[in-house]
This record gives sequence, structure tokens and C-alpha cells, in this order.
Amino acid sequence: MQNTITANKSGDGVGDLLREWRQRRRISQLHLALEAGISQRHLSFVESGRAAPSREMVLNLAETLAVPLRERNRLLLAAGYAPSFAERSLGDPVLKPAMEAVQLLLDGHAPNPALAIDRYWTMLLANGAVAPLLAEIQDKSLLEPPVNALRLSLHPKGLAPNILNLTEWRAHVLVRLRDLNDLVADPVLADLEKELASYPGGPSSHRPKVNHSGSIAVPFQMRLGGAELSFITTTTVFGAPLDITLSELAIEGFFPANQATARFLREAQADVRIG
Repeated sequence: MQNTITANKSGDGVGDLLREWRQRRRISQLHLALEAGISQRHLSFVESGRAAPSREMVLNLAETLAVPLRERNRLLLAAGYAPSFAERSLGDPVLKPAMEAVQLLLDGHAPNPALAIDRYWTMLLANGAVAPLLAEIQDKSLLEPPVNALRLSLHPKGLAPNILNLTEWRAHVLVRLRDLNDLVADPVLADLEKELASYPGGPSSHRPKVNHSGSIAVPFQMRLGGAELSFITTTTVFGAPLDITLSELAIEGFFPANQATARFLREAQADVRIG
């Protein structure tokens, strides 16, 4: 996978990169210095290249700025140090216990749908409750690996024709993607946002208006056969990961927003067991 934050025009030294991350977080030198426990003068020297930060300082500033692990490695390399965080494939034996735990979480979420995704919303794992939701996908090529969950949901031959609140859901997805990219500065996510924004479905330049009385989140509403389903979603991530792959892994869980949806999911799981 590629490095993601783009160096600014003045160069790609550690000072330039740290300044870019600080500006992306919209905080001043003084604020960052206070949070990191160093002097503003020292931070200014580091950003300007007049002082070389220690390895510990690079990691301290990166932690304070909530820089993703992948980009922390780049900061360390720019400062002349070896990377601290490993990046293993999902099939690496070291990650086997973690991936087994993820599958247990997904299976335990049944009969409600749940899937594991990476940084780019690529579907890595899913439980059996996801399959019925994909039964009416028109373009089956969208289901060929690697499957992108956001593309699948908004593509005009994906789930989009079945989404009852497509305009609202599309705006929610694009705002969420834009907010994430503001934090991580990833050109792959920027390209994905442009692609999704080009799909039909209504306005996408504003935050969705929620008109659902009593709702606690923007619902995902879809028609499946003769049933109208409504979900709320949650995202779960690993706490304090030390591996890049795990740090970029998340679980998207779907919960029924009403009794009719809960009943549909229970009956769908029962049908699978009988079958």
C-alpha cells in the first residue's frame, strides 16, 4: 500500500511533514508544544529544519497529532530513523489470533449484519447476515474481490436502487468520507470520494438533514423484496494497535432500527439454518 500524506511544496523533511500535519489538525505551534510538553521555540526549530528531533520527539509529536501509524513510519524515515510499526498481511500467522477475534465478533453480531473493512472500506470479512442484503445487486462484478463497501452501496447497479433514503444516505457517506480524509490526507480516499460523488442520487455537498423523529443516527433504509428495512450503523476499531494493518481495520455493525427489521433478520437467519 502506498504512502499517503503528500509532502508540501517546501519539501518532504520531517519538519515539513510535521508542520503539514499540525496545519491539517488546525492547531497552532503553541498549542501543539503545550500538548507535547516541549517549548514552542524548539518546535519552531524542528519545523523549520534548524533542529533535528530525536526519535522519541518524533513519536511524541505524532501521537499528540493523532497521526496514523502508516504516516508515523514516514515521519521516522524522514527524520533518519527506522520505522517503528510493522505492516503484516492479513494471512500472517502473527495476526491470526486478531483475525479470529474479528470473525468471532462478526459471527456474534448475528442475526444482524456486520463486516470488517480496511482503510479504504474494502470488505475483508463478513458474517452470514450480510449476504441476504446483497441478493438484488444488479452488477455482480461489484461483488468480485476486492469489494468496496461504499462503492457497493452507492453504485447505480449496486445497492443504490434499493436504498429508500438514497439522497440522505449518499450525503452522509460522502461527508463521512470527506471528514476522514481531512484527518488522514489520503489520495486514494480522495479519489474514492470523487468517484462516489459522480454517482446519481442527489446533493452531496452538505450534511444530511435528519427528519426521522426519535432517530439517534442517520438510518440506512432499504427495500429487499417486499420488505422495508431500517438500520443504524456503528464502527468499532482496535484500541492502541501497534500494527498498521490492525490500526486500519474496522468493524461496521448494522442494528435494526425497528421491530419489523429485527423480525426480518431473525427469520432470514432461521431460513439459512433450515436450508
